[in-house]
Amino acid sequence: MPELPDITIYLEALAPRIVGQPLERVRIVSPSLLRTVDPPVAAAVGRKVVALRRIGKRIVWELDGKLFLVFHLMIAGRFKWRPAGTSPPAKIGLASFDFPTGTLLLTEASSKKRASLHVVAGEAGLAAHDPGGLNVLEADLPAFRERLQSESHTLKRALTDPILHAAKLSLFQLTGKLSDAEIARLYEATQKTIRFWIEKLRAETNRGAKFPEKVSAFKEGMAVHGRYRQPCPVCGSPVQRIRYADNEANYCATCQTGGRVLADRSLSRLLKADWPRSLEEWEAKLGR
Repeated sequence: MPELPDITIYLEALAPRIVGQPLERVRIVSPSLLRTVDPPVAAAVGRKVVALRRIGKRIVWELDGKLFLVFHLMIAGRFKWRPAGTSPPAKIGLASFDFPTGTLLLTEASSKKRASLHVVAGEAGLAAHDPGGLNVLEADLPAFRERLQSESHTLKRALTDPILHAAKLSLFQLTGKLSDAEIARLYEATQKTIRFWIEKLRAETNRGAKFPEKVSAFKEGMAVHGRYRQPCPVCGSPVQRIRYADNEANYCATCQTGGRVLADRSLSRLLKADWPRSLEEWEAKLGR
């Protein structure tokens, strides 16, 4: 999951700032953020944050009395640590959470407000927000293989661009048809890629001393993610992309698909027979 390094760094930065501190005030600016009404968000005010945890892509605050605040930042949601009393910014501000130590802002720089906050009572209620994913950093190879092949779907749905590039696997290979060698390569790439980015982000924040401010899905130094038409750092071939719904995926045709350019739904429908089937044809159409 691409969000795991960012969530890890957020948790490490939040811990010394809010754990053990009472939540003094909550200001919800965007009505789309709060997805629950019982318990009300007001029930969190005055309670101490006793622990933080991660459930899948969600950041969870545990407060006194087993009350939980469950945040899902989605793609554009961001936490920002500011001096106590700071108001949420106009347009992108969703909420603010005031502590004696400072104010945590929640923002979302997107017209589609997808970030969410659920207020949940008790461990049983919290369990309903657990998607049941595998903690890949704690899993061994057999557990990784079992979960990967428990359902047959594309690798892009299971993992993400940087990992698939490192494993030299196509986005659309089916999990149920991977060989043992491919699974082992994917497992190793997953471990190395996620650990690399966690350590890199830790270094950038001085291991939590600085609050992370430049959280982004597109990070400088990624091999292919967000690097359409730029050279692959391994082979130099131009990075390709495919678009589906509101999403985009990037890959290197040389490293991952044997030189085959995958069909982009929007462009391939437009170009039809003129759609380039290989990297050589694609480069020729660009006049390279």
